[in-house]
Amino acid sequence: MNLTITNCSSFTHPQALRLQAITEIAAEPVLVVAPHPDDETLGCAGAIALLRRQGYTVQILVMSDGTQSHPNSRKYSASVLKDLREAETRCAMSTLGIEESYITFFQLPDGAVPGAEAENFGSVVHQCYVYLATVNPKIIFAPWRYDPHPDHRATWQILQAALALTALSLRVIEYPIWDWDPQQRQLHYFESNQAWRLDISEVVELKQRAIALYRSQTTDLIDDDPTGFRLTPQMLSNFAHPWEIYLEQNP
Repeated sequence: MNLTITNCSSFTHPQALRLQAITEIAAEPVLVVAPHPDDETLGCAGAIALLRRQGYTVQILVMSDGTQSHPNSRKYSASVLKDLREAETRCAMSTLGIEESYITFFQLPDGAVPGAEAENFGSVVHQCYVYLATVNPKIIFAPWRYDPHPDHRATWQILQAALALTALSLRVIEYPIWDWDPQQRQLHYFESNQAWRLDISEVVELKQRAIALYRSQTTDLIDDDPTGFRLTPQMLSNFAHPWEIYLEQNP
């Protein structure tokens, strides 16, 4: 059964969403766009692993540098943290079958990925357009347009503006991250979207191993910033299901 998202969240009754197999969406090349290093793994690791097992080409684009997760750390300056988070992404993607040459980092400032009103929005859109022309994807996994995090919404805006400059005919599949949190959940959506689940039961343990490689986000590796970010066990439990939730705009 398909659920139409209007004034509620797809997380209220996720088991009611239609369950699909990877064969129903597979095409290539595939592009996964992540606002921060780790979003691609949290949201799409199952899809990535399944697509790679079938031999499909998967490209990864990470928009921000991730350096605001621990802004007050003295052990991990911004430049050190940037390198660490990129290294974690490479390790996680290697676990899922992605070679380093298929990963691109735009290194935009964490917490300040430019939205449509930003002065530098146009230049980042052009950068994205050039990248899209090189990759020529048939499917894009993008952050959910109404995700509570501003970097996630800005990433979606950049991608949509860049796609409008191309002649690409493709499928855009959106993945939610922060809608799992009831305190951040968006309850009023301005368009109807179809939500569905992807069966990742055969790779769910692999997804958990990939997530665990983001030690800067899941452990006390960075222990000198009491205000630093950490993915709590409660938050991580939302990404341990044998399925992933995706959304697509209704025709």
